[in-house]
Amino acid sequence: MIKQILRKLPRKSQKSDSLDSAGNDSDNHASNSDDGVQCTNFGNKISSRLRVVKRVSSAVFPASIMAGVEAVEPNLSFNNVSNPQKPNLFISKLNLCCEACNSSDPDKGTAEQDLKRRTLIELVDFVSSGSAKFNEAAIAAMCKMCAINLFRVFPPKYRSNTASGEADDEEPMFDPAWSSLQLVYDLFLQFISYSSLDAKVAKKYIDQPFILRLLDLFESEDPRERDCLKTILHRIYGKFTVHRPFVRKAVSNIIYTFVFETERHNGIAELLEIFGSIISGFAVPLKEEHKMFLCRVLIPLHKPKSVGVYHQQLTYCVVQFIDKDPKLANSVITGLLKYWPVTNSQKELMFISESEEILEMISMTEFQKIMVPLFRRIACCLNSFHYQVAERAHMLWNNERVLNLIKHNRQVIFPLIFPALERNSRNHWHQTVLNLTKNTRKMLSEIDDELTLACERKLEEEDSQSNEASEKRKLTWERLELAAGFEPAAANLVPPLKPATCSVAC
Repeated sequence: MIKQILRKLPRKSQKSDSLDSAGNDSDNHASNSDDGVQCTNFGNKISSRLRVVKRVSSAVFPASIMAGVEAVEPNLSFNNVSNPQKPNLFISKLNLCCEACNSSDPDKGTAEQDLKRRTLIELVDFVSSGSAKFNEAAIAAMCKMCAINLFRVFPPKYRSNTASGEADDEEPMFDPAWSSLQLVYDLFLQFISYSSLDAKVAKKYIDQPFILRLLDLFESEDPRERDCLKTILHRIYGKFTVHRPFVRKAVSNIIYTFVFETERHNGIAELLEIFGSIISGFAVPLKEEHKMFLCRVLIPLHKPKSVGVYHQQLTYCVVQFIDKDPKLANSVITGLLKYWPVTNSQKELMFISESEEILEMISMTEFQKIMVPLFRRIACCLNSFHYQVAERAHMLWNNERVLNLIKHNRQVIFPLIFPALERNSRNHWHQTVLNLTKNTRKMLSEIDDELTLACERKLEEEDSQSNEASEKRKLTWERLELAAGFEPAAANLVPPLKPATCSVAC
């Protein structure tokens, strides 16, 4: 039975056997000549390692795709070859750009860099001309070239070392190799945007591992590189529909790590800018998956201290969601109140501005659900000793939409706001805030004078009750202090104990 199975196995051809035997004979000859045994063994080890690396790269970009591709001299111009040879010349030039420059010889390295730069410029011009036709071999060569030149791990010095992650005042760092990287990005962007690119073939090479490595590049300190990545990722999301759920999940994981672990990432603003345009294209009614993205990804992004770096893009994404589904305003306001800052005044200014944008879009029904906790927080902002926060909170009354919401719900909102205005008029140190408080009180009186007077009387009653309670506490403490004052005198009436005498003679 075993022999029958072995007979069915394919045997090596005589040609391969002859090649193997020839290789063995040459190896034996080399190992027996000039005492070169050690050198040959070392060479065999290196060649075996290179074969392993080659097998790994061929697993990602299979060499079988290149089989049958006629080799063309890469230094030739596209104008000097016939149209059938242009795809092969395109692949040859891409393979030339895959080679690393020689850093040991500066003169030779400079010449190689110049040749590579000229070749990349020629490739960009060829693709942008619109006459290129990409077969599977060309697509594989393009992805391989981009992977070799772009994908890299950033050293620790490229990452922000500030504990708060605030990068507003920091100078951006520019990559010294950007001149070469920019050409590769331009070429890849032209390639992705090409109208006749077959997405079904390209998705085999622009796959999930490729996209993950592309997302890792958003950690770059160079804003020019992140801007190119933003455009490329958006084009990939639009062209390869099969990768859209994966891209959303991968970006969600990046944000989870940023919010709950590191609070350090350079590309959050660019990623949110991409999702701003993606969210605007969501179909209505929204899927449950998209609502979960808002609640679990976007709202927690208000937590980090560095929210100012990306707050504009974050607000745009949130507003897009509320525009698609106004009922989500309740969830967003609740999340804002959860992460509302207490000691960070600049962050508090951002939250007030974002709340105003949401209030401009919110429906009356949703507003009534959250108006009590929201205006309690706004009352605290009115009393803030940071004059910019207090001033920004007073400016909400200048918004016609917000003022209309307040008018329709004044029976609930006026009693929450009036005590804060009264405390400002008595105690606040900044003259601008005092003037704004005066104008706001006047506005409340114009809206409903009776309700304003009722709030004033109620506040006076509460103040009198508070004063009475304060007097009672004061009298209670005085009685306690008086009672405690008699204890030492009573303790002096007790005779002191006599010291014990030792009965044993010393």
